Amino acid sequence: MSSVLDEALDRAFGHPRGLLGRIGGALMAHGNAATERHVVEVAKTAADETVLVLGPGPGIGLAEVAARARLTVGVDPSEEMLQLCRARCAAAVREGTVQLRAGTAAATGQPGESVDVVLSVNNVQLWADREAAFAELFRVLRPGGRLVLSAHEKWLPVPRHDLASELEAAGFGDLQTWVWDPPGLAATRAAQLRAWRPA
Repeated sequence: MSSVLDEALDRAFGHPRGLLGRIGGALMAHGNAATERHVVEVAKTAADETVLVLGPGPGIGLAEVAARARLTVGVDPSEEMLQLCRARCAAAVREGTVQLRAGTAAATGQPGESVDVVLSVNNVQLWADREAAFAELFRVLRPGGRLVLSAHEKWLPVPRHDLASELEAAGFGDLQTWVWDPPGLAATRAAQLRAWRPA
C-alpha cells in the first residue's frame, strides 16, 4: 500500500505526469503562489538580470520573475510542468525572454557563470543529490550572484541550518536563513535561505 501511495505522490508532485501530474500542478499553482511571489520579492530581481528557476511547476513564480528580469530560464524534470509554464508564459517564450528546458538542480544545462539569481521553491526535498545540486548552482551563478531557496519546513530533508551548512561547504557565503508564514489558514510554514556566490 505504501508503494502505491508513494507512486501516486510522485506522479502528482515529485515528478508530475499524467492526470495526477495535472492535478498536482493545479494544487501547486494555488498552494505555492504566495510563497513563489514572496521569494521573487526576497531575491530583488533587477531588469538587467538573468534568473534560473528550478522546478517552476505550473509557472507562477516563473511568470512573476519574467515580468522583472531580462531573461528567465525554467528547468524542470516534468514535461507536463514545462507545458504549463509554456502556456502561462506564452508571449515571453515567443519573445525569447523565457527559456524552458528539461533538467534538474544537479544538471541545469546552463553554462558556467551565466545567471545572476537562482530561485527554488518547494523542491529541494526532491533533489536526489544535494551536494551535486549545490555544486551545480554555485557553478552557474556569476560571482556576486545569489540563491534564494524556500521549502515547506515540515518537508525539509534536513533542518534548514544543516542546509545552510551544505551551502557553505559548496562555497556559498553570506548565508541567511529564516522562517516565513504564508497568508491563509491552511498555509504551511516555509523555511527560507539566501546565499551568495562570493564576488
